[in-house]
Amino acid sequence: MSVVATPPATAGTPGTPERARRRRPGLLRSMLSGPSAVAAAAYLVLLAALAVAAPLVAPHDPNAQDLFNRFAGMSAEHPLGTDDFGRDVASRVIYAARISLLAPLISLAVGMAIGVPAGLLAGLRRGWFDAVADRLSDTLLSIPAIVFALAIIAVMGPSLTTAMVAIGIVFAPHLFRVVRGATMVVAEETYISSAEAIGASTRRILLVHVLPNIRAPLLVQVTLLMGFALLAEASLSFLGLGVQPPEASWGSMLKAAYENQFEAPYSVLPSGVAILLTVLAFNVLGDRLRDAVAGGRAR
Repeated sequence: MSVVATPPATAGTPGTPERARRRRPGLLRSMLSGPSAVAAAAYLVLLAALAVAAPLVAPHDPNAQDLFNRFAGMSAEHPLGTDDFGRDVASRVIYAARISLLAPLISLAVGMAIGVPAGLLAGLRRGWFDAVADRLSDTLLSIPAIVFALAIIAVMGPSLTTAMVAIGIVFAPHLFRVVRGATMVVAEETYISSAEAIGASTRRILLVHVLPNIRAPLLVQVTLLMGFALLAEASLSFLGLGVQPPEASWGSMLKAAYENQFEAPYSVLPSGVAILLTVLAFNVLGDRLRDAVAGGRAR
């Protein structure tokens, strides 16, 4: 009986892994497939570039006062006018972008340092640690972020770092819930049982096998929380509990504009629009990333 040899699959053969990889777009490509996501990403990249190059692109010193030129209108010298101390608004908006990008990073770093390891361990090992961590997360979730931040600031004094650390602690249970749920799903996979059977340590299982497989939902949550962190920083600075004068912050600029709304009714627009666009950009990217993750699972 003759045996007919089957030719090996080539790169172009349907059903091969390479063809499957080519047919399935990457997560980043899927996220940036829409014009809204591209616009949001371009805006954030431009904002980050302006923040880094602030000393080069800002037309004036953001803290230089000119009391004889208060509430000046838009001009070639002052593209967005001046504030109640005669300071250039455009320069302060550009320098304040540093705070608006740094503050969410601080709060998310604190939240991830607490929530991610706890969620990984609770989702993989369960038991008493899972029960205790779950109750603690429920307790923190019941406390409004701003109220908790006010309590911490009342004890430690007002500053940007103190405010963002407090917000980060409030973010921790949100990250814990996402990571714990995703880890519980991954923990049921066969490769986790195989790793445990050959004696792999808990640390290796979490870092090598679990964390890479939950990065998509974790990234979605981080992207969405960036917008909330920016709003929290702006709110605390508006109350005078975040960035302290004379340093520029969009929240403190909004407060100054609000206090002088009858003398300069349009002075709320530069900082207000900056906050609106930045939070919107983070939310758009988070929504698109969530849709990309869901689409990848569906395929």
